[in-house]
Amino acid sequence: MTIVGFHNSHEQVHPAALLAATQRAEEAGFDAAMCSDHWAPWSVRQGHSGFAWTWLGAAMATTQLPFGVVNAPGQRYHPAIIAQAVASLGAMFPGRFWVALGSGENVNEHITGAGWPPKAARDARLRECVDVIRALLDGEEVTHDGLVTVDRAKLWTLPDEKPLLVGPAVTPATARAHAAWADGLVTVNQDPETLRQVVHEYRDAGGRGEIALQVHVSWAPDEATALAVAREQWRSQVFGPPVAWDLDTPEAFDSIGDHAGDDAVRRSVLVDHDPARLADRLSELVAIGFDAVYLHQVATDPMPDDEKHDDAAPTRTPRSATLEAFIDMAAEHLLPQLRG
Repeated sequence: MTIVGFHNSHEQVHPAALLAATQRAEEAGFDAAMCSDHWAPWSVRQGHSGFAWTWLGAAMATTQLPFGVVNAPGQRYHPAIIAQAVASLGAMFPGRFWVALGSGENVNEHITGAGWPPKAARDARLRECVDVIRALLDGEEVTHDGLVTVDRAKLWTLPDEKPLLVGPAVTPATARAHAAWADGLVTVNQDPETLRQVVHEYRDAGGRGEIALQVHVSWAPDEATALAVAREQWRSQVFGPPVAWDLDTPEAFDSIGDHAGDDAVRRSVLVDHDPARLADRLSELVAIGFDAVYLHQVATDPMPDDEKHDDAAPTRTPRSATLEAFIDMAAEHLLPQLRG
């Protein structure tokens, strides 16, 4: 049975609204959740970027869902710190946490002032970080001198069940390289032929574990609104690597996103207003060879002030009406078909 998860985009939504959405997703029947780990959004219009690791503790404590996060160790994060974060969540929530370890994007990593290494160096640094993190999770004391430096690090709180270290990949070449170390693979929606190659290269190289697909979706009750939302929120992120790796500010992404046409947006986001057709489109992608699919509704509108509280329990906790509407629609129309 396909795992159907809910993706939480910290770049787009206030962390409190994401927490409310994830809780609603669990109530609606979603099987799992994942989130991004960003310093900055992809676009000034998105306007958020909460700290993923703080949020994960709250989300996992207030739901029973398994969670994953996509993270880039080596520059903004020292790998020993990531190992400690992974170990603590794994110890508190056994069997419910995984982390996807990637080589990163400059929009997040430039804040260290260390310079942005070329892709080959970033890939080599990632492999060192993976080895350090895995050794620490195995209970070893680690000293390492390479592209990252570690001095006599040891984790004092270890999980009984080690969280999976997953490889995030956009290209077939990266998927093949990750097969040497990853406990699973996660990728994002793109043209079906490329997705087939990603799956094939990972499995052909001996890649183990589950393969998951994160799908960007813009659903609204009418087609015009669905496309307008996709353009407003995601047109700056329709460009693949190396552009997505190398630009360093949301403003830079916005400057190129203004030139993205509707066809480019539709290639990056499943834009639809018909739930049955959207379910069919998602099912076709899952059938390529994915064990799990995580749905990312790219709309973000905040709940109006007069809907943020009721007479019984006044609150000003941010919520997203669009995310809640998407979750309700997905529960009725998408989850039953995707699970099949």
